[in-house]
Amino acid sequence: MNEEKIIYILDTNILLHEPFAFLSFKEHDVVVPMTVLEELDSIKDRKRDVSRDARVAIRALEDALANATPEQVLAGVPLPNSTETNASGCLSIFNDFSLERVTGNLSYNENDNRIINTAIHIQNTQKSKKVVLVTKDINMRLKAKGAGLLHVEDYRTDQLINDIQFLTKGYHTFDGDFWENVQSCESETEGRNTTHYVKRELLPSVYMNEYLIDEGEHFAGKITGYDEDNFSFADLSRERLMAKNAWGISPKNIYQGMAMDALLDPAIDLVILTGPAGSGKTLLALASALEQVVERGLYDKIIVTRSTPEIAESIGFLPGTEEEKMAPWLAAITDSLEVLHKQDENMKGSLNYIMDKANIQFKSVNFMRGRSIQNAFVLLDECQNLTASQLKTIITRCGEGTKIICSGNLAQIDSNYLNALTSGLTYIVERFKDFPGSSTINLNGVVRSRLASFAEENL
Repeated sequence: MNEEKIIYILDTNILLHEPFAFLSFKEHDVVVPMTVLEELDSIKDRKRDVSRDARVAIRALEDALANATPEQVLAGVPLPNSTETNASGCLSIFNDFSLERVTGNLSYNENDNRIINTAIHIQNTQKSKKVVLVTKDINMRLKAKGAGLLHVEDYRTDQLINDIQFLTKGYHTFDGDFWENVQSCESETEGRNTTHYVKRELLPSVYMNEYLIDEGEHFAGKITGYDEDNFSFADLSRERLMAKNAWGISPKNIYQGMAMDALLDPAIDLVILTGPAGSGKTLLALASALEQVVERGLYDKIIVTRSTPEIAESIGFLPGTEEEKMAPWLAAITDSLEVLHKQDENMKGSLNYIMDKANIQFKSVNFMRGRSIQNAFVLLDECQNLTASQLKTIITRCGEGTKIICSGNLAQIDSNYLNALTSGLTYIVERFKDFPGSSTINLNGVVRSRLASFAEENL
């Protein structure tokens, strides 16, 4: 083994987060403690969505070690796709039951402690190599450092940005008047639509369907194309964006105007809405859904699903059908429906009528796998609590004629091993930022109430 190699010890949550994670370390060595296999074994038979990831991880490890002898498994088996050179990485299982007790180590009563002890033991016996424990558990990282482990890291191969402030917002704001920054421009007009062509140097970082606004009261545009020298944008005007209307709802600020433009555009298949609580993500999405399903007849039904924190994979103890079980988690949707129909004489009757007329279906994230959703308007709420792989599972369910809205607040993540940088919501914002069929809008500003606005800024 090359002395420059790093030895990575994987925690269970890494393999649950990404079952093939052990293949991501290339020329370095990967150690899976026996305790991790025990935890995967205890999880694989649970009636929870995470059990599938445990089974996939177990099968992947078995495939990698299938032809190895017990001695080779302990010593290290070359990782799949690695070369025959000294730089190839190895995968090994560490039998922590044979670990010698070292004074000062953590108690063996907890699985986390046994994994940390394994890492410390390898660090003590492999002093010429860098030993790194990889875990998404923040508290475990703190315990490992306190116990004397020199290197502890999070798993970041699915992290596309290093600072959340660099996350694409979906629009560019220009100081002053936009046209004062433009030195040359060519324009084309077709009917009511005008497209302008401007030098790329004005906006070096540009993506499809991004919006352009300035500090004035009139200008607004939307990127329609670009090359190395120029970019083109449709001249929308603020007045046109602010005049958007869906199911009686109009934008309260320019950010909601941009969001509603994307939500009502049939050429956009995926709309990603980010922003603080109270910025109108759910209300705008639901109003746009009702407008296009009931009034315009563009879609056949509305499917509403969301992540349910803590027991996201376990809704079985609640009585009733799937939709009745999901009702407590989808109160945000029913609250928004009430807001949209609060002026009706018989609000309850209106809600029942519209639920039937728009064919609104409440579905659990669990049961989205394996489906093919055709000609539907899909609302996926609370996306910040989903991993990249979970979001991929849901988005790939969307068939012909389906539009999906992913919304979430990166400041309200409930998952134990996700943060704003590793959330699936952040991942898809970055992955889809230049896809012609998607649009991202960060709803900047709380419109719920002055109390909510003050709380968002000061708490």
